[in-house]
Amino acid sequence: MAVVGELVLITGSGGALGRLFALEFTKCGAEVVLWDVDANNKEETARLVREAGGKAYPYRVDVTNRVEVYRTADEVWTDLGRNVTMLVNNAGVVAGEQLMDCPDELVGRTMKVNCHTLFWMTKAFVPQMKEQNHGHIITIASILGLFSTACVESLAHKLLTEEWLDGVKTTVVCPYIVDTGMFDGSLFLAPLEPEYCVEQAMNAILIDQPLVCIPRLTYLYVKMISYSTFRGATRGLLPWASNVVTYRFMGSDKCMYPFIKSKKNKLTNGGPTLIVNNNASAICLAYRPSCCPRTDYVE
Repeated sequence: MAVVGELVLITGSGGALGRLFALEFTKCGAEVVLWDVDANNKEETARLVREAGGKAYPYRVDVTNRVEVYRTADEVWTDLGRNVTMLVNNAGVVAGEQLMDCPDELVGRTMKVNCHTLFWMTKAFVPQMKEQNHGHIITIASILGLFSTACVESLAHKLLTEEWLDGVKTTVVCPYIVDTGMFDGSLFLAPLEPEYCVEQAMNAILIDQPLVCIPRLTYLYVKMISYSTFRGATRGLLPWASNVVTYRFMGSDKCMYPFIKSKKNKLTNGGPTLIVNNNASAICLAYRPSCCPRTDYVE
């Protein structure tokens, strides 16, 4: 799918992946609408896009507030006089707690940002795509999410089966752990560089690929344990117990430990109780100033 002239809306546009996606779409000739709850970082992304010769339209939006999502979606149409044709669901949060230690309000916020938001965004923009029989919905998820029946993959399957969406494509991007400085423990694969992750995702988006797993080695898991194909020909070739073995072998069960330790150190020094990153994958990405400046601190 050529993206020249497309209007691409990116949530979490002030973070590492969001900013990289904005610049990549700009290189391909698209215009970008930048949504982020952090006004300064979305403006910085807009500045970089304009310096690269592109057109950027930044908006401050809390994507967990469905009323605000719908209102701002209307504002985009009013301001620009055209419909969003490509949607990149990129916003995400990390609470950094073991389940039993995680306060209920943090569980609730995680679900709002990483799951509920996807439905608000879909309802806000898919009707216009339906009218034009043209559009593309890209959702940044995680390869770790395929170890369960994840909201992101379920939503994408639903959209693929809608008869009226034959002209609207979906791409789910499932990277392995992305290098943000929080995953320094023992892992089966080295964390991915953000630039490489976005490059591979763009390659898939441009050919309307329904699912991209990054790196390619992780397709082995997808084929043998989860979905034999993204269209769901079979649920899996191996028993469910093999899921747990693979999860542990890849180091996925311990990948959050360095982040939890770092967060506890911040608490000891009087830091925040939650690091919210409107940046990235529904599971993995968190804070490192050098590559991920979009950070909120909630007391």
